[in-house]
Amino acid sequence: MNEGPRRAKPQAVLFACGLNAIRSPMAMGLFRQMFGRTAYVGSAGVRKGEVDPFAVAVMEEVGIDLEKHKPQTFEELDEWEGLNFDLIITLSPEAHHKALDLTRTIAADVEYWPTPDPSGAGGNREQVLDAYREVRDQLMQRIRERFGGQSRGNE
Repeated sequence: MNEGPRRAKPQAVLFACGLNAIRSPMAMGLFRQMFGRTAYVGSAGVRKGEVDPFAVAVMEEVGIDLEKHKPQTFEELDEWEGLNFDLIITLSPEAHHKALDLTRTIAADVEYWPTPDPSGAGGNREQVLDAYREVRDQLMQRIRERFGGQSRGNE
């Protein structure tokens, strides 16, 4: 089956979720770790949140530092660097609606990857971390499936 240009590896990918505090920064970090500078990657949220310490902890386990991540909204991203993305991957329903709305004024494909929000996980610290690890690992798998194997490019 010919997947056409929509499935080709894009030059610039934006991951988006509700607060840009957990899922989208995780996905951005994983994509960057896997593909280096072969494509530009960014992240944004519908609303602005705070960096989640559990997200920082589980990403550190795989060698990705989210400590300095600064959550930003779509509007802030547009103001700072523009929304020049070939592909917007949305991880929450509200981000998906926002991205679809943006396609009225920007030429970007939108893919919806429903991803649970681990911030509501209960239990002890290890059980909460496991919920975050599950999201991280799910995102890693989806990125590999969608974009192919690891290719760090010209770093």
